[in-house]
Order: sequence, then C-alpha cells, then structure tokens
Amino acid sequence: MHQDWIWGLVGGLMIGAGAGVYLLVNGRIMGASGIIGGLIDGSGRDTVSERVAFLGGLIAVPPLLVPLYKVVDTHVTNSIWVIVAAGLLVGLGTRLANGCTSGHGVCGISRFSLRGIVATAFYLLGGGLSLVIFRHLLGVI
Repeated sequence: MHQDWIWGLVGGLMIGAGAGVYLLVNGRIMGASGIIGGLIDGSGRDTVSERVAFLGGLIAVPPLLVPLYKVVDTHVTNSIWVIVAAGLLVGLGTRLANGCTSGHGVCGISRFSLRGIVATAFYLLGGGLSLVIFRHLLGVI
C-alpha cells in the first residue's frame, strides 16, 4: 500500500505550524501571495526583511528534504510551458482573490472567516474544473 498521503499530512502540518508561528511572531495572517506581492509592488517596504526570510525558507527547505526521497514525481506533466502557464494563472488568480490558499484556506478557515471559506470553496471548485477540462477533455496534463 502506498504511503504517499503521509507526505500530504506532513506538509499540511508544516503549513499550519508555519501559519501559527507567523501569526504569533508578527501578529499578521500568513498569506504567501500577499508576502510575495508586497515585495513586488513595494507595499511591503517596512517588512522586507521578514518577507525575504519567509521566501528564503520556502526556497531553502525543499532541497533539505531531498535525502528523504528516492524519486520525485509530481504526475503533472512533462511540458514546462504548461507548468509556467499554470503558475502565471495561479498568480493572477491569487491577486484577483486578494489571497491564496495559505491565507484564505489555512488561516481564513481556521478563523471562521466567511471570505476565506468562500474563497477556498471557489479555489477547490476551480481546481477540480480545471482538472476535468485540461486532463480529461483536452489531454494537456
């Protein structure tokens, strides 16, 4: 029996712990898109060091986990253009929704935020619909 679900559980616990620590230390909600967006548009000038540290952790931790994996296979696609397009569309969507799954989903739902709950429901609906269209109808992924 495959134990891949354990890595999803571990990842979820790490995101939840990170969100809790970020809230306790900074007094603000952890939303990755807001942290990155504040660096890009300049609205986060007063908190540049903590934003850069957060992003540094996002970049530095995965290579540290490489020894735990024999082969990393996402089962997504071999097309770099599909991955780039998907990343850009997710980025656009998070800006339009004023937040991402870490802000709305993890932090919003845990605070019983109606806005977070509704946004997360639409994220899940959009992801499921995208999967049906791009994998099953178009065969792109």
